Amino acid sequence: MNIETLLMNSLEKSKEVINESLNSREFLESLKKASELIIDTYNKKGKVMLAGNGGSAADSQHICAEFVGRFNFNRPSLPAIALTTNTSNLTCISNDYGYEKVFSRQIQAFGTNDDTLIVYTTSGKSENILELLKDARPLVKSIIAMSGCETKLLADNCDVVISVNSDQTPKIQEVHAIAGHMICESVEFKLFGDVKDSE
Repeated sequence: MNIETLLMNSLEKSKEVINESLNSREFLESLKKASELIIDTYNKKGKVMLAGNGGSAADSQHICAEFVGRFNFNRPSLPAIALTTNTSNLTCISNDYGYEKVFSRQIQAFGTNDDTLIVYTTSGKSENILELLKDARPLVKSIIAMSGCETKLLADNCDVVISVNSDQTPKIQEVHAIAGHMICESVEFKLFGDVKDSE
């Protein structure tokens, strides 16, 4: 297979997974509910915390930056923390407690009852994410999970699961990026649309 064919096949698969997600009423409803939970958190002066492993750690940091910085237009900053970024925390907790505790230890320090937690796990089985959900459930107001097609280990401790119907990590992550942007756009507009209109 030549490179051009490989690229075209990959694009076609991406298109297929993206279109299936965006044509799913359940997927869109989960985005709406997640957006509403985050809006409620910010209206109650809470914060958003995010966590994931590998590429999903990058997704966590990306969406955190969209809240703290800006998405489509200038507006007040929104408080968000990516639990993936402090290398001293990550290495200390992993060394002293084990990697499965790398996020749950942090939620014990930072989580409050007006907060929302967003977790990313393409497999739906990441041990440190499952530990985080268990410890976060009594501490925070709401929990949103971004996952692939495997959701049964997440559902009990989450208020909403945004599930991509795929078992291919890169394709799941592509839809997670779109979903994250759609949520940021919804949150920003509902909270600060009047700021945009006055520009």
